[in-house]
Amino acid sequence: LGSMGPFGLGCLVGSAGYCVAMSEDNVEIAQRVYDAFNRRDLDAMLACIDPDVQFAVRLIEMQGSPDLRGHDGMREWWRELLAVFPDIKIELLDVRDVGDSAIATLRIRGHGVDSGVPFDERMWQATKFRDGKVTWWQTVGSEAEAVEALEAAGLRE
Repeated sequence: LGSMGPFGLGCLVGSAGYCVAMSEDNVEIAQRVYDAFNRRDLDAMLACIDPDVQFAVRLIEMQGSPDLRGHDGMREWWRELLAVFPDIKIELLDVRDVGDSAIATLRIRGHGVDSGVPFDERMWQATKFRDGKVTWWQTVGSEAEAVEALEAAGLRE
């Protein structure tokens, strides 16, 4: 995750545990999430992710467990991903606000821990927001798949 990195948030957490964003703009929330991921600040990332978040990520899907849920699922994803790709970085190239959803174009780079083989891949992420937090996301291989994912989940306006 590059300069903005599924969620490397830089959210301020209010006394009620809610993410207090500088603006309600979903684009800014996405940027903070990726920043937190790239800093390896899981607590900051989770601060802007709903405790009941549902998500499907492409790399774990290849391992046979595409759907994860909640902060516990986020922690599992975090551990598994960083164990295999310890230097992974996510750069937010573009994000389109679609009402209470967004479609982000990402550049994901790093190296496999065992092989040392580098990767540099473009992915897209469909994301749903509510009350300043991420409630759902799916990482896919194209922008068209991201649009389809939002439509299939009934999340697009």
